[in-house]
Order: sequence, then C-alpha cells, then structure tokens
Amino acid sequence: LDSVPAGPGINDDGSGVAAVLETALQLGSSPDVHNAVRFGFWGAEELGLLGSANYVQSLDVDALKDIALYLNFDMIASPNPGYFTYDGDQSTRLDPQQSPPRVPEGSAGIERTLVSYLKQAGKTAQDTSFDGRSDYDSFTRAGIPVGGVFTGAVTDMTEQQAQLWGGTAGQPFDPNYHQKTDTLDHIDQTALDINGKAVAYAVGLYAQ
Repeated sequence: LDSVPAGPGINDDGSGVAAVLETALQLGSSPDVHNAVRFGFWGAEELGLLGSANYVQSLDVDALKDIALYLNFDMIASPNPGYFTYDGDQSTRLDPQQSPPRVPEGSAGIERTLVSYLKQAGKTAQDTSFDGRSDYDSFTRAGIPVGGVFTGAVTDMTEQQAQLWGGTAGQPFDPNYHQKTDTLDHIDQTALDINGKAVAYAVGLYAQ
C-alpha cells in the first residue's frame, strides 16, 4: 500500500498488507466474534507515519478508549528472515542514548500471544524495539496496547540468530529494503506463511 519511489515495496509492506487483507477476507462469524475488528491500511508511512497519525488524531477520547489494542504488521517476509515480536514487556536492554519508548500496559500480553504462536510454529522469537519507525507509533502515544511480528530490515543477522532461525549471518535481513529489488522474487515464502498465519491467529484470538 505504501512504499518509497525507489522500489515496488513487496516486502515493505506488501507482505503485511497481503496478510491483513487475507485475514479480513477469511474472518467470519463462526465462532462468534465478540469484539469488533477494524482493518486499517495507512498511506504516507514513509513520509512520516502520516496516515496512521491522522487517523489517531481524528478520534475523540471515547473512540480512543474503545480501542482495546492495535496489531502492526510491517515487513513479514524478509528474504533472510528473523522472527521478531515487538518488545511489549520491555525485556531488552534500552539504548542509553535514546529516550525509553512509551509502551502501554497490555502490550506485554500481546507479545506473549505472538511469542507462543511462533513457538508452536517452530520459531523462537526475539524482541524488536518500539523505535517509533512504524505505524504503531501514534497508537502507543495515545496509550493503546500494541503488538506485532516483523522479519527485519537493514540490520545484519548475527551468528546466533542464524543458528536459531537458519539464514545467512553477516547479511541484512532484507538487503532489498527501499530498493528496486523489493519484488515478489525476493520474499521468503516460509516466513510469509508463518507470519501470515500469526496475523490470522492474533486477530481471531482477540476477536473472540
């Protein structure tokens, strides 16, 4: 839905959009859906998270309080994939050069849900920080619990991560990030399958 002029954006973020769209298509009323699900697709993320920020700012206090949680799926099929969940319980050591992120209460529970799902899928999750670089940022600032999965961008995979997940140590999780090579030929189908099902699992669980 939203990419940079330099590339087609199939992993960033066609992968997340595809998984959310498929979940929306498949979500039915059996079993009963007790909590309404709103599917959001944000424009101008690359220009400063403008679409999601505009949405959150358009809501009054009652509407904000009515949102139990927000799930963010930005890049879920990197070609050298990691298996990350947003660090809702703040268990990762913070960078002393940066201000600590705002992580609303309830985010830790979403992290546990997704970590448990990935474990069942045969993947041991690691944390990715709430660094404010994706569309969840306005939601956390508004006090709404947030979670999601992520397969990595320009950071290099470590030796320990390569042993944990497979893949190539010393290479970026997605060397095609913001490049013209971010095409369908350069996504990892296994990561897309596992994380796409994580989207459906989390949405279905919290809807019920």
